[in-house]
Amino acid sequence: MALRTNDERYNVAARFWARIFSVNFLLGVVTGIPMEFQFGTNWSEFSRLTGGVIGQPLAMEGVFSFFLESAFLGLFLFGEKRLSKLAHWGAAFLVFLGSWISGFFILVTDAWMQHPVAYRLLPNGVYEVTSFWGLIMNPWAWLQYAHNMSGAVITGAFVMAAVGALYVLQKRESDYGKIFLKVGVVAGLISCIAQIFPTGDLHGKYMARHQPVAVAGMEGLFRSEKGAPIVLMGQPDVEAQRIDNPLAVNKVLSFLIYGTGAAEVKGLDEYPRDQWLSNLPLLFYSYHIMAGLGTYFAGLMVVAGFLLWRKKLYTERWILWPILLSFPLPYIANTAGWMTSGSRLETESGERSRRMS
Repeated sequence: MALRTNDERYNVAARFWARIFSVNFLLGVVTGIPMEFQFGTNWSEFSRLTGGVIGQPLAMEGVFSFFLESAFLGLFLFGEKRLSKLAHWGAAFLVFLGSWISGFFILVTDAWMQHPVAYRLLPNGVYEVTSFWGLIMNPWAWLQYAHNMSGAVITGAFVMAAVGALYVLQKRESDYGKIFLKVGVVAGLISCIAQIFPTGDLHGKYMARHQPVAVAGMEGLFRSEKGAPIVLMGQPDVEAQRIDNPLAVNKVLSFLIYGTGAAEVKGLDEYPRDQWLSNLPLLFYSYHIMAGLGTYFAGLMVVAGFLLWRKKLYTERWILWPILLSFPLPYIANTAGWMTSGSRLETESGERSRRMS
């Protein structure tokens, strides 16, 4: 925007967020490197068996994307006075590109664990890649990548919008507050819609085909049912195999998965008890926290976007306060989403091990 308009306010705003981004990047590096060591310290047997597969995308993430974003991050943060305006913007763009490529390679690794493709099992029990492009083009990876990255944009958008709302409510730095609100709400509205449809919808349907046990656990569906309802709230009772105090909407789950409210959705009763997740309530609650907050985000951004279009966003305190107070919620939603993903992985890996044995 600064390049297009020559408005110095956008330059100042960009520098402000660049400093915040640099702190986030530093924390990502400091916490990310120990996580890679955990493949050897915590999951050494898993790494020995699958290293020939997961090592490839993880190595590519480090060699290509991490070095790309790290190198140009220095130019972006410290090279503004030595570079032209266009070259400085180019450095920022390459940092963005490197971070998104990094996310892709990491999610290719996670997607293979969720839905393994392009591999063969050697006589010694070690996994081997049969097609690199088959590994990279895993449909699960692309769906999960789109869903995950839209969640990342939601987080950034809500943080920016919350800071803008704070400035406007306090009636200080109002010009920058309005810029932050506008950019945050527009980016948040687009990413919230993308998070639900098509990414969330397609990912859910793909899971229903390939991880039906996990889907039944996420939805708290203990028994197969035609016209299955979607449970908005409730408490799973695993021993009694029911949802206590359910708040449900009839036929919605069948419609979301199969496109018709009359379809039958398989429940947990269709599968042996030893294939169920060991901590079913954790899967149920983490999924519902993620989905519930995602719905709230979309509703809030739709209202804020409408008020922005009507040029009333900056004066309506009743919407600015929810935007401000929603600051931590995307972090919670993303964490709950990864807890859901890890819990699904437990059911899928257990089922796969039994099939192979």
